[in-house]
Amino acid sequence: MKKIGLHEIRKEFLDFFREKEHLVAPSFSLVPKNDKSLLLIGAGMAPLKKYFTGEQTPPNKRMATCQKCIRTGDIDNVGKTDRHATFFEMLGNFSFGDYFKKEATAWAWEFLNKRMEIPEENLWVTIYEDDDEAFEIWNKDVGVSAERIVRLGKEDNFWELEVGPSGPCSEIYVDRGQKHGCGCPDCKPGCECDRFIEVWNLVFTQFDKDEKGVYHPLPKPNIDTGMGLERITCVMEGAKTIFDIEAIREILRKVEEVAEVDYGKDPKKDESIRVITDHTRAMTFLVSDGVLPSNEGRGYVLRRLIRRAARHGKLLGIEKAFLSSVVEVLINSWQIEYPDLKTREEQIKKIIKAEEDKFQETIHQGLSILEGYIEEIKNKDAKVLSGEKAFKLYDTYGFPLDLTKEILEEKSLEVDEEEFNRNMEEQRNRARRAREEGDSGWSSNSEEDIFGNLKTIFRGYEKINIVSEVTGLFSNNEKVESLTVDEEGIIILNESPFYGESGGQLGDTGIIESSNFKAKVLDTKHSGEHLIHIIKIIEGEARVGDKVIANVDENRRNSIRRNHSATHLLHRALKDVLGEHVNQAGSIVMPNRLRFDFTHFEGVTQEELKEIEKIVNSKILDSLEVVTIETSLTKAQEMGVVGLFEDKYKDEVRVLKIGNYSQELCGGTHVFNTANIGMFKIVSESSIASGVRRIEAITGEAVYNYLNQVENEIDEIAIMLKANKNNLLDKVKVLTEDIKDKEKEIESLKGKMASSIADKILSMKVEIEGISLIAEKVDNLDMNGLRNLGDEIRNRLGTGVVVLGSVKNDKLSFIAMVTKDLTNKGIHAGNIIKEVAGRTGGGGGGKPDMAQAGGKDITKIGEALAIVPDLIRSQIK
Repeated sequence: MKKIGLHEIRKEFLDFFREKEHLVAPSFSLVPKNDKSLLLIGAGMAPLKKYFTGEQTPPNKRMATCQKCIRTGDIDNVGKTDRHATFFEMLGNFSFGDYFKKEATAWAWEFLNKRMEIPEENLWVTIYEDDDEAFEIWNKDVGVSAERIVRLGKEDNFWELEVGPSGPCSEIYVDRGQKHGCGCPDCKPGCECDRFIEVWNLVFTQFDKDEKGVYHPLPKPNIDTGMGLERITCVMEGAKTIFDIEAIREILRKVEEVAEVDYGKDPKKDESIRVITDHTRAMTFLVSDGVLPSNEGRGYVLRRLIRRAARHGKLLGIEKAFLSSVVEVLINSWQIEYPDLKTREEQIKKIIKAEEDKFQETIHQGLSILEGYIEEIKNKDAKVLSGEKAFKLYDTYGFPLDLTKEILEEKSLEVDEEEFNRNMEEQRNRARRAREEGDSGWSSNSEEDIFGNLKTIFRGYEKINIVSEVTGLFSNNEKVESLTVDEEGIIILNESPFYGESGGQLGDTGIIESSNFKAKVLDTKHSGEHLIHIIKIIEGEARVGDKVIANVDENRRNSIRRNHSATHLLHRALKDVLGEHVNQAGSIVMPNRLRFDFTHFEGVTQEELKEIEKIVNSKILDSLEVVTIETSLTKAQEMGVVGLFEDKYKDEVRVLKIGNYSQELCGGTHVFNTANIGMFKIVSESSIASGVRRIEAITGEAVYNYLNQVENEIDEIAIMLKANKNNLLDKVKVLTEDIKDKEKEIESLKGKMASSIADKILSMKVEIEGISLIAEKVDNLDMNGLRNLGDEIRNRLGTGVVVLGSVKNDKLSFIAMVTKDLTNKGIHAGNIIKEVAGRTGGGGGGKPDMAQAGGKDITKIGEALAIVPDLIRSQIK
């Protein structure tokens, strides 16, 4: 056999099928595109599914890929065995109605036997027990001896779903030799021992299974094959497990280096090393493909992987954040096939480190509490942690249930998951009720009950005023025939230019009027399929059937348009500056400003904000044409359009295209040219949730007003500072230096005053049972001043007790200090201060050598200090 490594095998495979006229496509993202049935890509054929079903036309009838894959079903077993992994790469060649069994089998054999030079006698084949066609091809065409072709049943060698494409499989095995076997003379593929390792699965998709379980032959059968890159590398390198493959061993060695432990000497440490080695690959590729840590979906998968790896680092004795250094080794190796890893290296490491640091903050507290729970369980001779306590760990301290389970399992304990899930559901219900109580919806009844079949044609993309007809009037959720002056209600029109609030864009306002009435439109909303105008009658009486003119407030609409188009420019600029992982997490578009929420793992720096703002304004100055295209969702997805919340879109969608810079799905109203936006200004950036940031910004006239306000404030400051506004900065620098000098002078004077006060107070020293004591009232000092004075007196006293009290701004404060030599004799500052403050109705405490407290009744300060001698006597005794 060739001595060849993982990266070389990948290249050999793809080159081989390129020679066989296959289109070699780069690996698809781990995040499924346009497939809500999958959380993450877990098989080589998954991104090509719609080519197999005929929903989409493939770019070529023959394709080959090396696909990144993640499977998390066995995540709890990763590390415990040397076989399980979350991340792997799947080599595959595919035919969409082109070649079939003869070519697929011949090429698979050629690659393994000729290119990889695996001896013919070491290769075995399995087929579906009824697939005589496959037997004939393997035996007669390929030349595999009948003794090395094994027939297996449906469970092993038939691929199918409940309905749809299906067919028999043929698997190729490598014989690793008798030393790996069970000793049975008839040992062959299908045996449970480790002698035969399956490396390549060829699926012959030749049937279409219907709902009754009948298999109908496909007119154009397909080929779908998969060969695990790590598994074939084990064969070629003679590696015992995937963790012994040289490329993966590089990562493992880095873990050994950071942890200062050797792999193979301690089973428990080996488990942790395997977890970190495996999870590093998975987390790196997930982040590279735009996934961010979160508490839901694929973001939770990533968070779990990072936190699980970080915890196993702690089990190895690694106290600092370390994962980014391990990630670096992977990137340097895998960039040969995935150059994006190197391009995004700093971003990948920053995201992983940010999550690791976040976990470091919570794990100590969570572990401490969990250890207390474990102790309680053991004391009760029980085996189960209550779901309520597990939920408290999760909800209050951010401690994942999976981690709780894993730690408990190590102690042969478990958690009541059913009770945990009940607590989780109760929390969701509370949140849902809170949302419903705060909902400004018109009624809990369905819109069909209220508005029936009254539909409105929206004309607001083209016009802001039209002639229309009143088709429905409603008041207090009831249908009415008329609305009169000062009444509020709902008008429904057969056609409307008013945009109903949706997609983050506020609804339009304006005027609806006829010869009989005039109504102010307070808001426009969607209620299900209905467009409702919330109005107040300001003249006359509105009746069903009235012909009206509907006028949108044009200035307000234009302001909203500017802000909405700016959000699309902002979204693209955020991706340009911060990375492709940025995605919209919500927005609101108002007349006076816009708010844009987005996924990002850390705060945006001032430099980054300036660059983002600069990009948006440059696109405004470029006067890019803004156009909308109505098309099918499928076509839009094929165009590569960004869909922010794709599950909300219907089959027919609107694509907003801003020059060649941005194209996204959007149903809102927009400017016709970016020049119409005028100018863009970011006014704030902040965090609103873990992994979610918020930018607030303004455009157009609002920027003009903002700049005027800033200029007015600068003028006022210049007048106050008696400076020319052109050299205001120089003036501020001079004043700042002057203030610093004054502060130094003040501190010097304070020191002299404290020394003077200390001299006076030291003269009042008394002796109590041979112990020097100062217990005095001091005028007008806060707690900080008291501490500084106490330190000065104690240092000069040498040995003794200092108790001081002071009132400043009607706030009573006490401090007590005891020199170290006296704490050994039983004098305790914390106990003294507790009694002293208690005499005034206050409280406090502290250590034996220093304590502080607050009082309440300032008239009792003298009485409180007077008890100190007796307290010292009692402590000495």
